[in-house]
Amino acid sequence: MTNKQTIAAIVPAAGVGSRMQHNAPKQYIQLAGKTILEHTLAKLSQLSQLRTIVVALSDSDPYFDELPTLDKRIVRASGGKERADSVLNSLLFLAPNPPAWVLVHDAARPLVNISDIERLIDECIRADEGGILASKVKDTIKRGHTHALQTVPRDDLWQALTPQFFKYDELKNALQGALASGATITDEASAIEWAGKPVKLVAGRSDNIKITTPEDLDLAGFLLHKQQNESAL
Repeated sequence: MTNKQTIAAIVPAAGVGSRMQHNAPKQYIQLAGKTILEHTLAKLSQLSQLRTIVVALSDSDPYFDELPTLDKRIVRASGGKERADSVLNSLLFLAPNPPAWVLVHDAARPLVNISDIERLIDECIRADEGGILASKVKDTIKRGHTHALQTVPRDDLWQALTPQFFKYDELKNALQGALASGATITDEASAIEWAGKPVKLVAGRSDNIKITTPEDLDLAGFLLHKQQNESAL
């Protein structure tokens, strides 16, 4: 890989995951004998393209250093109050020797398919523009509060997934500008959109779920078992 294509991964993991109703952050909940974070990092570790994997953690996080030996490319950085702050802190952590591209992935998405990530990387580098994994919305979508007011056409609706993959400089500048302006940034793509840059949509598997609630954990256990059985064939 040429220097032009160097890639670092960022895993924002400083949140507490209150919706999981657990006494530890959700990334440390056990799933099939390992923490969710271990499963996620094991997936990313399969990508030989990655030069570094930065995990953004709360400075008071007592759990990460107790995990079993991880990939030597994995390093710890200080997280922030919100996801965008953690990603920006990680980008600044990388600033002394910045990569050309960064791959940002949710700590609580351990089921991501490696071939989806490789396709995202390949398509974005070939197009020379950033992009995200996403899946087409399948369900009928309603707009409203306590009552349905409108059925929203779904032909051009996508569910944003991760990883999200952007040029280092573009993402750093977009996050700094968007946060300084007070814009609401829910993912990296929203910062890039705020900056007026293109965001390529790359179709990914819809079972790349984010574990947010206790019922998600049950589903993730089933899907992980299915994945492991398929890889053993």
